[in-house]
Amino acid sequence: MSNAASRQRIQDEPAFVLHSYPFRETSLILEVFSRQHGRVPLVARGARRPRSALRGLLMGFQPLSLSWFGKHELRTLHGAEWQGGQPQLQGTALLCGFYLNELLLNLMARDDPHESLFDYYQQTLLRLAQEVDHAFTLRCFEKHMLQELGYALLLETEADSGKPIVPERTYRYILERGAIAETADLAQGMPVAGKTLLDMADDDYRDANSARQSKQLMRMLLDHHLAGKTLHTRELMRDLQKL
Repeated sequence: MSNAASRQRIQDEPAFVLHSYPFRETSLILEVFSRQHGRVPLVARGARRPRSALRGLLMGFQPLSLSWFGKHELRTLHGAEWQGGQPQLQGTALLCGFYLNELLLNLMARDDPHESLFDYYQQTLLRLAQEVDHAFTLRCFEKHMLQELGYALLLETEADSGKPIVPERTYRYILERGAIAETADLAQGMPVAGKTLLDMADDDYRDANSARQSKQLMRMLLDHHLAGKTLHTRELMRDLQKL
């Protein structure tokens, strides 16, 4: 099947709404993250009418089954069903959810499927709803998202020599390269403990220094890949220092 033909009609696709905004008098434009088709822009015609079956259904952070058609960039939604099973995000967890969505909107290309990232996103929403320490959950998602999008972090071996990272040593993490053993004349990159790199590889952020350094390292890496784009949720979260 050609790419154009495959775009024409999609039935019952698992998806989440990442963002929506009003379109004309009664419609919505949606940016959705679908499991088999990646990020897709949809128009939901009449969704803002008081009696629309879609009104109140097309919310963020809720698992949906969506059907759409169209071969142009903006496709037309023609069916949506709520799948349930996801507790509502509240308070800080809700803000973290918006942060995840903003990362995906800014870093994920349209029509580029990432099925395992979709599954990991769904698991992360459940973690945000159930767990107290959201900072660890965010670090895990940031790392896995970068890996899935082709920006894998080199965390267990030195960039140049391939030697195993030693927990007791200090390294410099250099963009587009990885970790280099720190020397007196090396000023490039961000200083980071070997233990932090190995803890990040294991998704283990219980150590206070690892938690602090991993946040700084992720900020540097994400800023690089965002190429100057501002994350509005990050600005809001600056008041919540532990995130």
